[in-house]
Amino acid sequence: MQKIKIEDKIDIRIDSFIANELDISRSKIVKMIKQGSILVNQKRVKSSYVPTIGDIITIDNYEEEPITVIPEKMDLDIVYEDNDVLVINKANGVVVHPAAGHVRGTLVNGLMAYSNQLSSVNGTFRPGIVHRIDADTTGLLMIAKNDQAHNILAEELSKKETTRKYIALVWGVINHDTGTIDAPIGRDLNDRKKMTVTDINSKDAITHFKVLERYKEATLIELQLETGRTHQIRVHMNYIGHPVVNDPVYGRRKLIDNTGQCLHAKTLGFIHPTTHEYMEFTSELPECFTNILKQFK
Repeated sequence: MQKIKIEDKIDIRIDSFIANELDISRSKIVKMIKQGSILVNQKRVKSSYVPTIGDIITIDNYEEEPITVIPEKMDLDIVYEDNDVLVINKANGVVVHPAAGHVRGTLVNGLMAYSNQLSSVNGTFRPGIVHRIDADTTGLLMIAKNDQAHNILAEELSKKETTRKYIALVWGVINHDTGTIDAPIGRDLNDRKKMTVTDINSKDAITHFKVLERYKEATLIELQLETGRTHQIRVHMNYIGHPVVNDPVYGRRKLIDNTGQCLHAKTLGFIHPTTHEYMEFTSELPECFTNILKQFK
């Protein structure tokens, strides 16, 4: 069984929403809804139902999910830990949670080997995971160790109370010192594995950036997320003509190497779910990023 908690306003039917989230056909979703394999707040709904904030969608008998998630010992870079929260500095190339076709070697596999105290809000396959970053993006993630902490941290995210700052190296010279990209993001209709700026079945997406340093062919920038859409920074920077350097999907030029895109989640700040104190953490750029950066300097 998989659970999805609606934390942001969406304006599409439940069949289209789940099809986008799980990357499977809408016709199969419609069939599952009719069979009662998909419930909203433990009740049956029609395929035309539009989920609202706070809804919990449960999906049963989803054959394309892995059957079990196996704990695997992993070297975790733990920045902070207490009874409620873990802050992890994720390495390059590590997928955050299992999915169909990728059930081993994820951060969740490592977390399960490290601790048996992880929240269950997001179901069996995403224990503890409050938010995600891409496999080839490095940097900070907060992990919830119990359901109460998870719900509070997720609410902070939905209310835009969480601080998330990224460092990226992007192609081309950005002349403006600062900027804001306000463009909705949805699934690419021609390639379901990609996201794009679109008005069709999309969600609001806002990214702020400022220039840190300019080079002959690229610009080093700091970005702050106001929303947290899938591939948001990569899609938005590509949209304005400055794709992330070494991005294997949205980049426009030949990859420099295979070490991952130059995108790092450097700063993470949140209000602690128990102490109610604001906490902020930072992490240094990884070697895979700095090695490419040296070439532009």
